[in-house]
Amino acid sequence: MAEIDGPRLDPADGKADALVVLLHGYGANGEDLYDIAESWAPFLPGVAFVSPHAPEACPMVPGGRQWFPLTMRDDAERWTGVLAAGPALDRFLGAELERWGVSPDRLVLVGFSQGTMMALHVGLRRKLEPALIVGYSGYLAGADHLDEISAKPKVLLVHGTADQVLPVESSRTAAAALTAAGLPVSLHLSPGLGHGIDRMGLVLGLRTIAEALGIDLPDGR
Repeated sequence: MAEIDGPRLDPADGKADALVVLLHGYGANGEDLYDIAESWAPFLPGVAFVSPHAPEACPMVPGGRQWFPLTMRDDAERWTGVLAAGPALDRFLGAELERWGVSPDRLVLVGFSQGTMMALHVGLRRKLEPALIVGYSGYLAGADHLDEISAKPKVLLVHGTADQVLPVESSRTAAAALTAAGLPVSLHLSPGLGHGIDRMGLVLGLRTIAEALGIDLPDGR
């Protein structure tokens, strides 16, 4: 398995007091979400961004990456997948926090699709609680294993109602399970949106990250 790495966006002054990690979906790579970092960075001073490439080549998509294989696309496969891929991602997060000297409670995980599965799995099992997990068009793998989690950060889930890859019900179910486990969860549904992220989802993500990190946004954001 390849070592995890990917494009980074440093704070303007070169000093970070928070870290946002963007985790892409199946068949994409770290460049896929990098433009989100570029759009958020001007409003989040002192925040470092990294958008790592998943460690495995995706056989279905030339040049694409995967956090774990998807063939059956059922909960058992997804649970096995996050278990296998989780330790390497957790080590990467630790290394990135150390790189910047950022406290683990100033970590924000942002995932899309398979990246959301990874963000939820690893983020809920960190020794020190992240500030926030934002999951777009995602799925909670192993919802019946929430009794083993060690962290209960704030969670924002965003999902399009017309998603044909991961139906919107997956985020509804995830929100219910996480709430029952004692996590503070917000769920936003984007009417008519397919498997993607719209402008409102990006605005909600930015606002929620700023709130979690104690950053004041300009009026109108």
